[in-house]
Amino acid sequence: MIRRAAFVFSLGLWAGTAVAETDPAEAARAAAQMLEDASIALSEAESARDRVRALTDTVQAFEAGLAAMRDGLRRASVREGQIAAQLKARESEVSQLLGVLQTIETSPPPVLLLHPSGPLGAARSAMMVAEVTPALKAQVDRLSHDLEEVRTLRELQQSAAETLQEGLAGIQQARADLSQAIADRTDLPRRFTEDPVRTAILVSSTETLDGFASGLAEIAEGEIAETSADISALKGELPLPVQGVLLRKAGQADAAGVTRSGILIATRPRALVSAPTASTIRYRGPLLDLGNVVILEPQPDLLIVLSGLQEVYGNAGEVIPAGSPVGLMGGANQEIGAILSTSGDGSGTERSETLYIEVREGDSPVDPETWFQTDKDG
Repeated sequence: MIRRAAFVFSLGLWAGTAVAETDPAEAARAAAQMLEDASIALSEAESARDRVRALTDTVQAFEAGLAAMRDGLRRASVREGQIAAQLKARESEVSQLLGVLQTIETSPPPVLLLHPSGPLGAARSAMMVAEVTPALKAQVDRLSHDLEEVRTLRELQQSAAETLQEGLAGIQQARADLSQAIADRTDLPRRFTEDPVRTAILVSSTETLDGFASGLAEIAEGEIAETSADISALKGELPLPVQGVLLRKAGQADAAGVTRSGILIATRPRALVSAPTASTIRYRGPLLDLGNVVILEPQPDLLIVLSGLQEVYGNAGEVIPAGSPVGLMGGANQEIGAILSTSGDGSGTERSETLYIEVREGDSPVDPETWFQTDKDG
């Protein structure tokens, strides 16, 4: 049921995006429905057999719904501004139209039907009115449609606050439930058990990511089980572990002139980070100046390093399936005002957090874009 719901959410997001291009109001309504469906999925997740998977789908559904709502409301606000500008530009035309309509409505029928030139003049006048009436009606219809659209857009924006409040409360609850479900999970296979003392020694004695990666085998108690996992067929096809946009490519200098071997993804605050493919968690925790780090091993001699998370999930040695949550990005929980605001106008300024992704083959880093799809916005 939950997987089906997640599929519906994906379709809903796609459809909402398509609709948003032509109808901002309908896009916002579709987003509101997505948030309502996510709330239903959250209640269903309580009884799901795989609660982690169900709650992961639910968190992602809330994220998609909130993103779609933000986009829909932004488009609605922009559309309202466009109509207002058009009406202002046509102010004199509209005033004349209203004046004509008012004259027609207030003139008694006999005055409209009689003509000073007699029956022939009345006939000619009637022919002229017959020609003008369709154009006049078309103007009235256009004006009525514009005014009705403005009214609809304003009502939509006024009613959005309650929907957003429920959606924000829902995603916070879903994140909390997900964190607890992961802590309670005991059915994952393990390739090794981490030795916390050895891990602490390695972390404290490491000065570079290269050095830490080469010493990962030292943090296990005993041997690390062999694996025949092979994801070479997925090269270039892995999804990004978080919804976001590519901010900096590998080797591209930042504002301080520093270059790194990985890519930087801009995300929204508290975005969920998931494993792009089935992997072994080789390490999770703080490391160097990278903040909280999760290091995944999808196959022998291949490591995916994810850094910059605020919270990390799972335990070193666990083998997790594709799509499993591995952490949350930092930042403050979104406020209604920030979502309703049109500042930034879709430029990405609302994506205040950054996830650093590095891929290592053997002992050397490689361009992550050889493994990940980075050509789509999240």
